Amino acid sequence: MSTGTSHLKTPAALPKGGLRVTPLGGLGEVGRNMTVFEHAGKLLIVDCGVLFPEEHQPGIDVILPDFTSIRDRLDDIEAIVLTHGHEDHIGGVPYLLKERADIPVIGSELTLAFITAKLKEHRITPKTIQVEAGQRHAAGVFDLEFIAVNHSIPDGLALAIRTKAGTVLHTGDFKMDQFPLDDRITDLRAFARLGEEGVDLFLVDSTNAEVPGFTISERDLTPAIEQVFASSPRRIIVSSFASHVHRIQQVLNAAHANGRKVAFVGRSMVRNMGIARDLGYLTIPNDLVVDFRKIQSMPDHKITLICTGSQGEPMAALARMANGDHQIRVGEGDTVLLASSLIPGNENAIYGIINKLTDLGANLVHKGNAKVHVSGHASAGELVYCYNIVRPKNVMPVHGESKHLHANAELARRTGVPEKNIVIAQDGVTVDLVAGQAKISGKVEAGLVYVDGQTIGAATEDTLAERRLLSGGGVVTVVALIDPKTNQTVEPLEFITKGFVHDERTFAGAETQVTKALQRAKEDKINDISGLEEIIVEAVGSYLRRTYRREPAVMAVVVDA
Repeated sequence: MSTGTSHLKTPAALPKGGLRVTPLGGLGEVGRNMTVFEHAGKLLIVDCGVLFPEEHQPGIDVILPDFTSIRDRLDDIEAIVLTHGHEDHIGGVPYLLKERADIPVIGSELTLAFITAKLKEHRITPKTIQVEAGQRHAAGVFDLEFIAVNHSIPDGLALAIRTKAGTVLHTGDFKMDQFPLDDRITDLRAFARLGEEGVDLFLVDSTNAEVPGFTISERDLTPAIEQVFASSPRRIIVSSFASHVHRIQQVLNAAHANGRKVAFVGRSMVRNMGIARDLGYLTIPNDLVVDFRKIQSMPDHKITLICTGSQGEPMAALARMANGDHQIRVGEGDTVLLASSLIPGNENAIYGIINKLTDLGANLVHKGNAKVHVSGHASAGELVYCYNIVRPKNVMPVHGESKHLHANAELARRTGVPEKNIVIAQDGVTVDLVAGQAKISGKVEAGLVYVDGQTIGAATEDTLAERRLLSGGGVVTVVALIDPKTNQTVEPLEFITKGFVHDERTFAGAETQVTKALQRAKEDKINDISGLEEIIVEAVGSYLRRTYRREPAVMAVVVDA
């Protein structure tokens, strides 16, 4: 079982006839899924998603995979294959196509409809190739076969990639719901057939590898959702991902059965549900859905609002509601239904939102207190079942944090996959399949690329550290009028603060430290303004840390007397 990657270097050239697999996102995290396959000098990309920022990444819109390792090989890319239409698998596509617009994008009907609409907002018209489960398609040196899998969105696909180096089976995001809402079950017969043919490398969804048993069916949620609609006295506000078509269908059915009207709130929600309806993936009874402006004048017990965030993430809208700066004002007696999962890493922030909404008088219904959400990912029982019918030669767990990847690897080991044939990788780690054996071969750059407004990659970890500093300690600006001949202040220092709590004595000792520092600067012949400003910043910052254990962002402005 391969693990530990800190010692790895840039990989050597891929041996002739081999296949290289490079995850650029999705391993060690839940989001920004992207995997690059290399064979015979050509590249195939599977998924290109985004990761939503956490609390410690203030001001960031989304986080992209790092394209550095493929940027000088864009012309070698045969295609981008999208396994399904969730943001963590398609959200990064516009940014990649901005670097080469004519890369063919392959996917199922609904997935391509979602990405085409998203690309239209970026003023990109993609070259798309629509495929269906059961179909095979040649993308240059890669022979692709698409397999039906169910997930929390319709039209999900697993992917078999046949090359001269061997056959790879990539599950995508999947589960084995035996009673799916759209009656489209995961094609285990195809998995078994591929197993008989021989799967040299099995890339397996790890998200629920720690969860025993089988993931419950979507249909099992219907009674709990119906109960919410039957018992709620005022408005029902549903928070969901903008691509969660199955859950939205259940909400629409319950609203219709209980005589409520529905309004979609949020650009991505309105867009995606319109697409799903037009393509027949969402059934909406006549006159059920009305405009948000019209629904506001209706009686509260007749209102259902389905909302999401600006990027399709539900918690952004809920956070704004909790803080009172959303067009939906949550009040006493409203019911807020969280019909989406809690993204790992954001649990504390989400529970904070739940508490704020509760303080506003809302009744919160979520997976912690009612059966209103089920995961879209296979639990341990399903994963073991797949290992036993596929019988892969090599296994590489994908899609999940490190604990999920290791739990999935353990399941593979218990089903008989040899330890040496189980590869636990991280983002950027290259895995080569050569002569039937998968091994880690090196590591390429695969850092977090931050989208901050209109800038891509300009924000860095240092930028975020500064923002956290500003939010945690406030700002102290020191204005110093200095005689350039003596390097000494000619007037008392002026301290201007924002978000830094102080009194008239706080900076008394700081002024003394600045005087001493300026004297040392004179002795060291430092007399340029930028050098003096750095010295003042260090003196004041050091004093505040030492004396008050406070670390505001300190800035200095030096003016010649």
